[in-house]
Amino acid sequence: MRFHVMTLFPDMIANGLGTSITGRAIDNHIFELNIVNIRDYTQDKHKHVDDYPYGGGAGMVMQPGPVYECYKDIIKDMDKKPRVIYMTPQGKVFSQSIAEELAKEEELVFLCGHYEGIDERVLEEIVTDELSIGDYVLTGGELPAMVMIDSISRLIPGVLNNGDSAEYESFQDGLLEYPQYTRPVTFLDKKVPDVLLSGHHGNIAKWRREKSLERTLLRRPELLETAELSKDDQKMLEKIRKKLDFS
Repeated sequence: MRFHVMTLFPDMIANGLGTSITGRAIDNHIFELNIVNIRDYTQDKHKHVDDYPYGGGAGMVMQPGPVYECYKDIIKDMDKKPRVIYMTPQGKVFSQSIAEELAKEEELVFLCGHYEGIDERVLEEIVTDELSIGDYVLTGGELPAMVMIDSISRLIPGVLNNGDSAEYESFQDGLLEYPQYTRPVTFLDKKVPDVLLSGHHGNIAKWRREKSLERTLLRRPELLETAELSKDDQKMLEKIRKKLDFS
């Protein structure tokens, strides 16, 4: 897969994604990261990419020309038009299911806005998806783009060392992940649950599933409405509800 990021702050993207798991995946050529500076495509000798909004109002708006020329340069060698993702609080909230969908693409383009946004005409021309990471406003699209790329890249084979890691993480089957423990066995007078020390894989799996259901019920009950639950899950969930006195 190849990620393309259209941005005014290329160093921010490079520094953010060039470390840890994503950085190692890039170095190992598991996926490619193409960071493109929108400012390189302005015709203004002072490299301005913004201007005052028509109709008045606070702040500045990114001009359509540099964005469009940047986009055309990115796609010039592509066989088909890629999905172009614009980060905006007005967009659909990003989720694990969206990450799984986008991970199937060969090319993804992320457009990072700044100031008061980007001229609507170029958005209408090139953007295929508007996504948000939450109902709040940030200074630019770089942080949301990095969040999404990090999430999507984890689903690419070879990015994670443990092949099971992505499969059993939070939200993968619509539920929150079960609690995790490591050494020492006792810490601050709290002991690792005995079942995890038993070596009985069947009992461990059952305990983890129960804790996953319990944690989801307590912290994100709305997820249970769309989670993939078996008949055994539903029976287990009913017992948990009674234990916790959930009506």
